Amino acid sequence: QVQLVESGGGLVQVGGSLRLSCASSGGLFWALAMGWFRQAPGKEREFVAAITWSGGSTSYANSVKGRFTVSRDNAKNTVFLQMNSLKPEDTAVYYCASGTRPYYSGTLGDENYGSWGQGTQVTVSS
Repeated sequence: QVQLVESGGGLVQVGGSLRLSCASSGGLFWALAMGWFRQAPGKEREFVAAITWSGGSTSYANSVKGRFTVSRDNAKNTVFLQMNSLKPEDTAVYYCASGTRPYYSGTLGDENYGSWGQGTQVTVSS
């Protein structure tokens, strides 16, 4: 199975940027869609962004569209989330997750994400 470890979180001021990384080992990372999710205290986990197995297509939540960019480097078994123009409402624990269907080409939001990382905290101060 895919094992995922997130890194890159931290404290940043409003309008700042962070780049999250998700390192993968094992499983079929190279053939699976990868997603980013976040969960703020007292809130439900929400979808943030995702990318197809090939990196050819991406999907974003409306709340982050235009500010966040998801990318992947299959040669390095790593997926990234570049976060720009950060807002206080972006404060959350961010998780990466791998899809469950190899070569999945459907709507990324409809994919079932299986393996999850431990998360990395992102805090955006006003």
